[in-house]
Formats: sequence, C-alpha cells, structure tokens
Amino acid sequence: MKVKEGLLYTKEHEWAKIEGQFAIVGITDYAQEQLGDIVYVELPEVGKKVKKMDAVATIEAVKTAADVYSPVSGEVVEVNTELKEKPELINQDPYGRGWIFKIRMENPEEKSDLMSAEEYEKFLEGQ
Repeated sequence: MKVKEGLLYTKEHEWAKIEGQFAIVGITDYAQEQLGDIVYVELPEVGKKVKKMDAVATIEAVKTAADVYSPVSGEVVEVNTELKEKPELINQDPYGRGWIFKIRMENPEEKSDLMSAEEYEKFLEGQ
C-alpha cells in the first residue's frame, strides 16, 4: 500500500494535490484496496458548488459502494471522464490516472485541516 508524498489526505481516505487555487482529488491506495474491484464511478457535475466534506462522487465496487468527499470547499471545475469507460483506473493508478475531480478552492486555508503523507501513514496504523 502506497502513500504518496506531496499530497494531503483526509481521514475518509481522499487525497488532494494542491496546484495554486485548485485541488485535484482522488481516493488513496488504501481506499481502493479496501473497496476491491471498482466497476463504476458516479462523477460530480462540473460547476457544482460543494462544501468541505460533502459527498461529491460515488464509487461502486463489486461488493460495496462508497462516497467520495470533497477535502475542501469550492466549485468542481473538471472531472475525469476517462473513469466512465475505465473505472478500474482507480485500482490501477489511484494517485495518477485514477484522479476523480478537480475543484477551485473557495477557502484555501481549509487545506491546513488535511494530513500530510506522514500523518496519514500514522493514521492508517490505527485502522
């Protein structure tokens, strides 16, 4: 199980890559491992306004479904449409091609509530 340096993490197992006023969001390697084979992703609508920790997307796996929460407040500006045809990208490359959505942050200070890679690894030890 990988935890990628340079990303920020939530206790609900989302990651965020901060690029200026934007955050690219996906689920962690731990989360995709727990879900198993992912068969469908319900993506948010571009333009949707969300608050921090709102359920924004849904991932369906063979055995279960899980919500994906937004780590920050803002507006969804892009979604990974490739996941419609290839939801398994989340299993194969959760920190790369398996990203889910991109959000324009309304309140960049919210990122200070997220965990660093080191803090997330310690959090996982207690799971």
